[in-house]
Amino acid sequence: MKLTSRASGLLMGATIIAGMMSAGQSFAAEDTIKVGILHSLSGTMAISETTLKDAMLMLIEEQNKKGGLLGKKLEAVVVDPASDWPLFAEKARELISVNGVDAVFGCWTSVSRKSVLPVFEELNSLLFYPVQYEGEESQRNVFYTGAAPNQQAIPAVDYLMNEEGVERWVLAGTDYVYPQTTNKILKAYLVSKGVAEEDIMINYTPFGHSDWQTIVTDIKNFGSAGKKTAVVSTINGDANVPFYKELANQGIKAEDIPVVAFSVGEEELAGIDTGPLVGHLAAWNYFQSVESEANAAFIETWHAYTGNDKRVTNDPMEAHYIGFNMWVKAVEKAGTTDADAVIDAIVGVSVPNLSGGYSTMMPNHHITKPVLIGEIQDDGQFEVVWETPGLVVGDEWSDFLPDSKDLIADWRAPLSCGNFNVATGKCGGKGIN
Repeated sequence: MKLTSRASGLLMGATIIAGMMSAGQSFAAEDTIKVGILHSLSGTMAISETTLKDAMLMLIEEQNKKGGLLGKKLEAVVVDPASDWPLFAEKARELISVNGVDAVFGCWTSVSRKSVLPVFEELNSLLFYPVQYEGEESQRNVFYTGAAPNQQAIPAVDYLMNEEGVERWVLAGTDYVYPQTTNKILKAYLVSKGVAEEDIMINYTPFGHSDWQTIVTDIKNFGSAGKKTAVVSTINGDANVPFYKELANQGIKAEDIPVVAFSVGEEELAGIDTGPLVGHLAAWNYFQSVESEANAAFIETWHAYTGNDKRVTNDPMEAHYIGFNMWVKAVEKAGTTDADAVIDAIVGVSVPNLSGGYSTMMPNHHITKPVLIGEIQDDGQFEVVWETPGLVVGDEWSDFLPDSKDLIADWRAPLSCGNFNVATGKCGGKGIN
């Protein structure tokens, strides 16, 4: 039957009204707040970063179930920088300038973060960075929800020194800025504790390194001097799998030369033979095995979202959980997603962490976190063997490096400085080192 023009108009109007009513019950499709997700879904870092993309999608979905943000639906915009560090900057610019996102959650390696810093400053957007890093930086547009060295590396060394009696140290890392700077800090810290330089061995390998035979032999020989030896590992990505296998091949057990890792968590252990890793250690601010109501609820939500009760959680996921909820709370406080308003509103914001407490965004754009040492179990989980008695405030500038020991960051007015020198009373610049 052919409709008259009047009937067609009435039908169209009814359709529009029905659509408006449907939208009123949920959200208007075109009225969204876009959230950027900048994680490698391919390349050497995909083993670690893909799950962070999934975690962010879950957090966004859960927030939409609560009514979204400022009455609008959150819309995820996902890109793949493919473990290509310059591509991170291009994809960040695309997210902000082309896709119009209001905040970005992403990066893993420090070299990827360093790549995008100028973009976030130029375009005045927000980056929430969820992974442990080397410190020596505080940028106005970045919120560091992973651990600074005093929230992971320094406590791990203290544990090995005080609880395990370690006297010789192998600092083994992937050859880029995070391991290099962290090991520079750790070496200075160890020397300040009376460790002789000949008792410190430093080694770097490329991303994706697979032939560990010679290096592990060197570690074994270094540990045969009659002093308790440990490896402090800043090895990133899929190179960890052959590293631990070679340790086992050469008969190096955790009780002989323990490894404490800063980039090996539950996700990296999932799906691999954990036999060679049992008894070795990792230092993080969260483990899936932590017992708290908040953690139990998070794990249940994660398993329901993924449809897989074997999917694990890990520390950077918790950092995204904290950072995302801080952003939501700051936006609600500011009444807008405007970057300047959110930057002003977010300092002092506290949200639950997954260990049963609250984490707070500090004026230096770092957060408060507990520090945990976990021992790897044969099921790929961690048994917590040590933890700090309370929360630790992230220290953006190391007390153990001459060039940074007098620096602080405070992004509140009137200081608004990322590297204020307390000795000279002057701001050194933008806070990017």
